Amino acid sequence: MVKLGVLNPTLAIDTKLFIDPLLLAHSKHSEMNSVAVAQYTNHFQTIISLLQASSMKGDVAWRGAIKLFQFHEVSGTCLGYGSSIKGSAFGEKLTADVMRTAKEIVDLGVRDPNLFVALALFEEGVGPDRISDMTTNVIIDALAQFNTRVLTSLGVPTKRFNILGRSIRLAENPFESKPTPVILVPTDVLKELPLATDWDDVADAASHNSILRDRVNQHIGHLWATRAKRNKRLLRDQAMSSAAGFKTLLDVLQGAKNQPYDPISDPSGLRRWAEEAKAIAEANPLSLTAPTDLDLGGVYDLVRQIVDQFRQLVENNGLAKSLWRDSKHLPEQYAQRLFFAVAYAYCQANNLDISPEADSGRGPVDFKVSRGGDSKVLVEVKLSTNTKLVSGYSKQLEAYKAAEQSSRAIYLVLDVGRMGRKDQELYKLRNEASAAGDPLSDIEIVNAIPKPSASKL
Repeated sequence: MVKLGVLNPTLAIDTKLFIDPLLLAHSKHSEMNSVAVAQYTNHFQTIISLLQASSMKGDVAWRGAIKLFQFHEVSGTCLGYGSSIKGSAFGEKLTADVMRTAKEIVDLGVRDPNLFVALALFEEGVGPDRISDMTTNVIIDALAQFNTRVLTSLGVPTKRFNILGRSIRLAENPFESKPTPVILVPTDVLKELPLATDWDDVADAASHNSILRDRVNQHIGHLWATRAKRNKRLLRDQAMSSAAGFKTLLDVLQGAKNQPYDPISDPSGLRRWAEEAKAIAEANPLSLTAPTDLDLGGVYDLVRQIVDQFRQLVENNGLAKSLWRDSKHLPEQYAQRLFFAVAYAYCQANNLDISPEADSGRGPVDFKVSRGGDSKVLVEVKLSTNTKLVSGYSKQLEAYKAAEQSSRAIYLVLDVGRMGRKDQELYKLRNEASAAGDPLSDIEIVNAIPKPSASKL
């Protein structure tokens, strides 16, 4: 898959990468640089033509543009922010807001189909996940052709799926209870965050090009204000004050250094957690003893064994190094997913009738017996640097327990520094709750600062 230039996705949890439409033309794959570019351009040029022809909201041309901007959830790319692999659609209100803004831009005389990428700078709710899903909808035929070629080359079995009204043969995801496809995506059209979602990145891109910088000074001068003083509404008004102003913005976006994310070096650890967790679990096997009755107490005992083994791996078997890169610890989400992958590997290795499920974007890892939903134990993973570490224990975790109808949970804190007195505050809360008979959760604090090698001790 590396040689073919294909992302090897994790199949149960989304990888936080996004299809950036500005990268399509630069892809080495003909399905992207030819077919996808044509599909994307034709689709949005048609919408622009309809908006240009519309004289008032709700007329025939307006309704036609709205219809073409109906983007649906597409399961299977395994990309985005989600804790599952499901997509996210544009709602009715968001679609209407986007169309109003797009109409303003078209009325300025702008006809560039990439104007819809720039809308993420103007509309709340249009983030990288929706830009990616929007692009997936529009280029689905190109992705189908790409998957046909790649899956044939790999010799992967396929199954016919109906996606956006099309019958497409794709690989099937074995981790989903319902028949769900895996839609493979080229690595060279993926970014960690598309540039067009943040004014700070736009300012940085413009600063490296003297010609663009002069045009920005003329049309979007407020872009150089500091982050604290930058007025997003004023930036919006400046960029949309004239066709020249908006074209300047598009030229900044298109002229920026459009480098896709490198999944091999994986600088943000978006994929490494799965590979490293599997490797270290195999190198340090754990024989889990499953009780005869997997009731809540039995599930809790199993989870305790996994948490204790995770502590051993982090503190004594080098797993702490995985949490760091160039003397900086990786984000909390990486730690959450690393724990999830370790736990999952041990459950699989022991053929246990229990499976962890991660809501890795928000925190908890939910362990439940696969044959029923009554025996659940929550494990929430936090870093010591989290400013809401204490409140997360006393409020957030208890809310999760209530929502999941679980009475048992473990608050797993990885100490990566800047702990201060937070550990003492946590234990104080736990002791007070215990004395009062209140059901606060267990606390486990793990030293996740890498130890020097034995030769340097």
